Amino acid sequence: MKLSQYAKQNGIGYRAAWSHFKKGWIPGAFQTTTGTVIIPDASVQKKEHVVCYGRVSSSENKSNLASQSKRLEEFCAAKGWVVSESIGEIGSGLNDNRKKLLKILADRKATRVVVEHKDRLTRFGFNYLKECCAQFNCEIVVINEASSDKEDLVQDFVAVITSFCARLYGQRRNKRKTEKLIQELRHDT
Repeated sequence: MKLSQYAKQNGIGYRAAWSHFKKGWIPGAFQTTTGTVIIPDASVQKKEHVVCYGRVSSSENKSNLASQSKRLEEFCAAKGWVVSESIGEIGSGLNDNRKKLLKILADRKATRVVVEHKDRLTRFGFNYLKECCAQFNCEIVVINEASSDKEDLVQDFVAVITSFCARLYGQRRNKRKTEKLIQELRHDT
């Protein structure tokens, strides 16, 4: 590819691209005897697409979702990363059918997915997701990693207990709704 095409593809002016070439910032670029600068396709970098992904378990924690997203964006700004998308989702970490997360994975546009904690992405199978994303050159960045195996194990245990409690209470809530509906139907007849 010519230097002018490189400049256009990267959203910079020709003079800036020329400066990048002169400084050696374009790997593999060379100048022909006629003066044309050629950039091999392999050295053209894919443009970054950084996605901040936040998740909370219930709509009661919606305010936490907004503050979580803000912290993710601030972290990215401090690292010098331009955030392409900031996605917030409400759903259980055990739910493997979260629409917005599945869309991120299916699109394959993301070069970096930033989450606050591993469990914001998934309660279990984090390494599988990490490897899957690596297959399409996407890095998963966890801001707050567990500092030890013991701490990680405790977090997993708490996650399991929390998840089962939420399911149990959800079932109870549904049972109460069902009982209330039956009473209303009896009252109407």
